[in-house]
Amino acid sequence: MIFRCRLIGAVSLALAAPPAFAQARPPERSRADSAAVDSVRQRGAQALQDVRVTLTRDAARSPLELPFAWSRATIDDRPALRRSGVGDLLLGVPGVQVQDRANPSQDPRIAIRGFGARSAFGVRGVRVLRDGIPLTLPDGQTPLDWLDLESVGRVDVIRGTAAALYGNAAGGVIDFRSRAPSERPFALDARAWDGGGLRRGSVLVSGSRRDTTGLVQGGGWLGSFTRTTGDGPRQWSQLDATSAFARALATVGGTRFEVQGTRYDTPRAENTGALTEAELARDPQLPDSLNITRRSRKAVEHSQLSLVAARGDGANTLNASLFVGTRTLDNPLPFAVVAVDRRVAGGSLHGAFRTTRLPWPVRLGGGVDAQRQVDDRLNLENCAARAASSPATSLCPQPGNERGATRLDQQERVGGLGAYMRAEVEAPHRLFASAALRYDRVNFVTRDRFVTATNLDDSGARVLSAVSPMFGVSWRARPLLSVYANLSTAFETPTITELTNQDNGAAGLNALLDPQRTRTTEVGVQGLLWSRLRADVALFRATVRDELVPFDVPNQPGRRAFRNAGRTSRQGIETSLNTSTSIVDVGVSHTWSKFAFDTYRVGTANFDGKVIPGIPAHLLQAYVTARHAGWFATVDGTASSRVSANDAGTVFAAGYATWNVRAGYSAPRVGHVRLEPTLGIENMFDRRYAGSVVVNATRSRFFEPGLPRRLTFVMRVQAE
Repeated sequence: MIFRCRLIGAVSLALAAPPAFAQARPPERSRADSAAVDSVRQRGAQALQDVRVTLTRDAARSPLELPFAWSRATIDDRPALRRSGVGDLLLGVPGVQVQDRANPSQDPRIAIRGFGARSAFGVRGVRVLRDGIPLTLPDGQTPLDWLDLESVGRVDVIRGTAAALYGNAAGGVIDFRSRAPSERPFALDARAWDGGGLRRGSVLVSGSRRDTTGLVQGGGWLGSFTRTTGDGPRQWSQLDATSAFARALATVGGTRFEVQGTRYDTPRAENTGALTEAELARDPQLPDSLNITRRSRKAVEHSQLSLVAARGDGANTLNASLFVGTRTLDNPLPFAVVAVDRRVAGGSLHGAFRTTRLPWPVRLGGGVDAQRQVDDRLNLENCAARAASSPATSLCPQPGNERGATRLDQQERVGGLGAYMRAEVEAPHRLFASAALRYDRVNFVTRDRFVTATNLDDSGARVLSAVSPMFGVSWRARPLLSVYANLSTAFETPTITELTNQDNGAAGLNALLDPQRTRTTEVGVQGLLWSRLRADVALFRATVRDELVPFDVPNQPGRRAFRNAGRTSRQGIETSLNTSTSIVDVGVSHTWSKFAFDTYRVGTANFDGKVIPGIPAHLLQAYVTARHAGWFATVDGTASSRVSANDAGTVFAAGYATWNVRAGYSAPRVGHVRLEPTLGIENMFDRRYAGSVVVNATRSRFFEPGLPRRLTFVMRVQAE
């Protein structure tokens, strides 16, 4: 099918970033950096090399020295950003697809180069962090509902396999970076957002201490409180959520400390479900009727506390972190009522140094990561559809009570331990060659606590491990332009949920489900052209063995199991261009993907050569933002080609193009207060489309509708 779409809006990838800690000196620059800085200052151009990233788990580096595809989205540079979902923050990053499922009970599906497209809930295949602290659990699963979006200042993304640095489920890496505290002693930033049946209010306060005398040498603090309520865009999609986030930073005796805490509480998030093709065409606001009769929804409480310490500047650094967290989930689904009590803990230690005592400068780095996850899981029969007047049965012994007989009661433990080393040589002629190697070991243990005369003990254990190498080279062909290539790997274990969700309904661990392993070759160019146009082009090819594939279990609505495909291949081209002036920002990104099963057989069915479902061949995004005398207007949007919804390639979600517009006014400050009202229209032409698909769904419910047209209003109040 020929892909047709119109040029539409996307997101700007800003080039500057706030400092991570108060009072920190700028990182040491390489000789190539220093020459580039001088050249740029002479021309008055934007300085790409002034951007510093730590995604190599090394000292902060120029992205022009890194041998992989890298992107940054600086959130506060985008006027009146809604922050209503992760897709708002990642819109326009090439190679990254965020499917907003318009379902408050389900996280958005995030895929990087196709990794993560199989996710039924949460994020799979992509390593997610906040300020370097992992949000991803040791089994590779990432619940994103508790991420406080109001306090995010920028997002850094590795668009490729990075297991050599980050371990399990690192088909790509997303690091959400918190907003820097205000440089003033106190500042307030409040927003009220209303649109499409949902309402959100947030208050963010922050400040800094600049005293450089004594033991404590400066610091800062930030606190954010957000409340979201409403009925949502579809029937049976009510949401009631409250989140709070706080961070404190200080430099004590030359060591920089940061403490973070998060609390998230959602007493009700209804699961509206997916639709058939006929239902999508008739009314995309319809719910899955079975989800209503079984009252499918979730309630979540999540808390996490973390401590980070960093010492050293420039090329020599030492970083350590610790975190602990808890999560309770009550999740009635059509096939069962699932209750989980989770405890997580982990930490990391990593460092790097640079030496010039050898003929060529060398950087060495390494570290250790450890995580532990303990889930107490209880599955009960869902009896919500049985009226109080119905006769009692063995499965529903108390008519009128939603919770019936026990189906599963077990404790699930996952422990992850990984260690890595990285070396880089700075050769003459601005050439950087690097290599990394990591070993990971992930332990899965289940302890069956539901053992009877007819229900045997299904306790079990599995150990999955991998060695992940990476080689890369980057050449700064010009001071503001680099060419790079890499050979990288990734491995992804099944999550504990995927291992225990067996199609035969048995407890314990699926002994036949193996981790998937990936090898990727990539080349690319990134930098500034004509001192103002940022360009990013990446070409890649990946081969995956034992790809994890989901499927709905027949006659058990809502229950998913997993199997391995033999071999798959992925190839693609990612391109983005953007530029900024004092009055206008313009940008465009395009991703071309060709993902297919090479060898994949299920019984007598042969899926060799079929397209991997869930990923479009073409994804185009673009944006235009204009500013003048306090007024601003933005047009952005997304166009996608059609998407396969099953392994056989017989069901497709049609391609679509959606447009969003926003316009507002940043009023002059009156005293210490500034107001910024904004009006917006999402999906301006009310395009009816499937924003995501449920891969290999049963009952023909493949399609999750995208957001309908809705008018939004945002009022922002800033005070200091």
